[in-house]
Amino acid sequence: MPYWSLYLEARGFSYLQIATLMATIQLTKVVAPNLWGWIGDRTGRRVQLVRLGAVAGALCFLGVFLDTGFYGLLLVMLAFTFFWNAILPLYEVITLQGMGRDRERYGRVRLWGSVGFIVSVAGIGWLLDLLPLTTLPWLLLPLFAGIAISTLLIPAETATTRPKRVRGSLKAIVADPSVLAFFAMNILLQVSHGAYYTFFSIHLEKLGYDKLAIGLLWSLGVFAEIILFIFMHRLLRRFTVRQIALTAVALTLLRWGMIAEVSSVLVLLIIAQCLHAASYGALHAISVHYIHGYFGEQHHGQGQALYSGLTFGAGGAVGAWMSGFIVDAYGTPPAFWASAGAMAVAFVVAWCWLRPPPRPA
Repeated sequence: MPYWSLYLEARGFSYLQIATLMATIQLTKVVAPNLWGWIGDRTGRRVQLVRLGAVAGALCFLGVFLDTGFYGLLLVMLAFTFFWNAILPLYEVITLQGMGRDRERYGRVRLWGSVGFIVSVAGIGWLLDLLPLTTLPWLLLPLFAGIAISTLLIPAETATTRPKRVRGSLKAIVADPSVLAFFAMNILLQVSHGAYYTFFSIHLEKLGYDKLAIGLLWSLGVFAEIILFIFMHRLLRRFTVRQIALTAVALTLLRWGMIAEVSSVLVLLIIAQCLHAASYGALHAISVHYIHGYFGEQHHGQGQALYSGLTFGAGGAVGAWMSGFIVDAYGTPPAFWASAGAMAVAFVVAWCWLRPPPRPA
């Protein structure tokens, strides 16, 4: 994510084309996690599905090396992300089930994904200061291969099918006003991240930051996220989900305003990046607990898929695409101010309707 928009810019694509291609990464999250989550809930074979997604996604990524132009690359990214975006929601369910009743420690497991992000982003940023941006796909191939291989080390679960008659319908759960508020808040959150994931690197490059500095700034945000994950179980014991959500939404609004106006001041930009602990870490961590509380065991996979599809998928795609129009017409700062506006609406929604989830049985 930190370098893909720069890679697309180096290949000569316009800002609107870059925004469309980046939106594709989010768009398949609308369909893929729901389909794969439904299959996982029905068959109980989530580990096998994760393996299939990792291998098929890595194979589809090879299409990036073909000189296919804009529409060809669009098709390649659609195919790649259809498999790729199915992995994480399934893995979340596998992780929480494996932890049993010790789910408050989820953050300490999840932080290792953040560690991997920091190491890869810093390392690739250093390499891209030495190599052309067009070498980026070659640097990613070993990572995709490693992920595919690592899925083979996960113990396969015993297949269990979901009972035909379960307590509480999925439709009734989703229709709950607090659940609707939860989804609306998270959709707006991901809409606001559209400018960040699509144009943050381009924004910094225009301000004179080199590739390594850009990578380190991305990594700083994820490092702050790690610290948050380590202590998240303590926050959940001291504060309600509603209190954490409102605080995180307000800090996210502040973060986008700071990136829009003071990115040229390194100290303030560092502070803004540390707020990633709120804009992603805190809100994602409470969302996992929220979904488990409301959707329970029988609908957990589909609940996780809905969360991924509606928020990261639809919200992220709309945010990326809209930010492309704003950047193309006005530049990057107004796009981040639009992100701040989305978070102002999210704060009102959360304040009025968001309530703590029930504790799962």
